[in-house]
Amino acid sequence: MSRLLAAVLTVAAAAALAVGAAFGIVALLEASPDQPNTPLITYEHADQAR
Repeated sequence: MSRLLAAVLTVAAAAALAVGAAFGIVALLEASPDQPNTPLITYEHADQAR
């Protein structure tokens, strides 16, 4: 019975660690500033080239 309890506790701890890591990653991504959405290459439109 103690091995079963140890296995259940290990699975619960691993799940809690995974959820905590996921929330931490999301928090880090939300804390980083947004990058500007500026294109590296611009193309002229066909009607502007005339």
